[in-house]
Amino acid sequence: MRFSDRVFGQIRLSRAHAAGYAAEPPHTLLQSMPVLARTSAALIAFGLIVLMPDAHALSKRDQAAVEALNQRMQAAETRYREGLVKTGNADPAGRTEVDAALEDMEDVMAACVKQKGCSPTTMLTAYKRLLKQNADLALGDEVPEDNDDEGAGSITADVPEAARAAALLSADGQQFVKMVQYNPAVQAGIRRWLTDMRPSLIDSFENYQYLRQTMWPQFQRAGLPEALLFGVMAKESNGRVHSTSRAGAAGPMQFMYATGRRFGLGEDGTGFDTRYDARASAAAAAEYFNERLGTLNRSIELSLAAYNGGEGRAQRVYNTTGGRNFWDESVYNQFPAETRDYVPMVIAAAWLFLHPKEYGLTFPKVDPRPAPLRLAKPSSIYELTICLGNGGTREGFMRALRNLNPRYEADRYLPAGTMLNATTKIVGLYGRYCTQGQRAELAHTLVMSDASTAIVRTGPVTPVSADDVVYEAESAGTGSAGAVVASAAGRPKPKPTKPSTYTVKRGETLTAIAQKFQCDTGDLAKANKLKAPRFAIKPGQKLKLNGCEG
Repeated sequence: MRFSDRVFGQIRLSRAHAAGYAAEPPHTLLQSMPVLARTSAALIAFGLIVLMPDAHALSKRDQAAVEALNQRMQAAETRYREGLVKTGNADPAGRTEVDAALEDMEDVMAACVKQKGCSPTTMLTAYKRLLKQNADLALGDEVPEDNDDEGAGSITADVPEAARAAALLSADGQQFVKMVQYNPAVQAGIRRWLTDMRPSLIDSFENYQYLRQTMWPQFQRAGLPEALLFGVMAKESNGRVHSTSRAGAAGPMQFMYATGRRFGLGEDGTGFDTRYDARASAAAAAEYFNERLGTLNRSIELSLAAYNGGEGRAQRVYNTTGGRNFWDESVYNQFPAETRDYVPMVIAAAWLFLHPKEYGLTFPKVDPRPAPLRLAKPSSIYELTICLGNGGTREGFMRALRNLNPRYEADRYLPAGTMLNATTKIVGLYGRYCTQGQRAELAHTLVMSDASTAIVRTGPVTPVSADDVVYEAESAGTGSAGAVVASAAGRPKPKPTKPSTYTVKRGETLTAIAQKFQCDTGDLAKANKLKAPRFAIKPGQKLKLNGCEG
């Protein structure tokens, strides 16, 4: 890859997430900024010298093309400023405007490199200025009205995204990017993500956007690239917080129980396994990777191999082969097939996360701005999913609500007043559709429906004795058969006794059983010593119905 491609590849990654920094807490932005004056600025400055086209002897055609590019950049800048104002006013259209403007600027800069007489310095200065405004807005400053360009000589100064670019241009980052670029196994992984696994990649990205605010800071503080976090999560769980493997790995980062315990994961005293918590699992994964990088010569590939195939095996292979690279035959062949597939697939997902546009890949727009949701009435995540509707998304909000609230099972009824983690969009839709009205009633009806009640059970026919017929006829004072049958049918039936136990049927959940016998799911779980959040039961299991109506 040419140096120009690498420089602009790092610039493009800032576009992909620049708008997301408006939602970052100010302290996170401030931590990012000091990195900018070193590696990133030096590399980009050098890149500009290399890329500067010959400005002499421009034809009228070239001059017109340069002027057109300048006008396009100015129009994108205006659009970007307007988008920031809308975002500051909580207008959802603002995010779309900002994203579109950044895409326009990216296209202009790419065209500028190829156009004789166009100055990449000018284009990059405008790009830097706009990203700085985004950072200022996140810190609470107003969008400036003038075009003051102070500090323009320090390309990417004060731009939060440059911190991530600098991390990727560090020793580890260079190795990571080089592997993605040149290795045929990684290219094959990219091909798989873009063909039969494309839906999984899209799902992973969408799920990650809701989790990013809690997961990414853990890797950022550890000095690890965000692409690595996304690549591992995409391959391990597709961003499904409650994912559990047959081997027992759990959570978005798929920690085994023993490994999770080493890094602070496990039951927290309430019965909840924190491997399912996105923030805790990301922090544990960051600590794990830094530990492995420290013992495996800062090799991302070997660290990934350890994550999948076992740290003991990876360390043993590393020691016995004299510290050779993962792709060396003597190293590669000592790992199982699953690990040999895992390493390039993680790197491939990370590469696509950084460079989607180069592959014609469009990730869905997601509005993950966090907001608390207080339930106005009892509900479950299933019921909320129905009443919220799609809200402009591909698949609705069930996965987002489950990921943001890992302690609650989807079918568990939560009491009024429960506080859920949600987004501003979810909160708005909840107030409109889920507290009252036809859709709220319909959602409740659907969730409470019991398929077993659709089955009509007639039972065996009970014969009526002659004595019963005579007795009923005399009591009724008539000899008509209709009166006899009516009297016999009208006898009071004995009141059924209240059941004390219940045998679980196939396909039933604890919540459904609690609804059937009119008792609280939590009380029923406690009576049967079932652990949250899964409340796992199995067919044939006998449950005590303590506190249930029957």
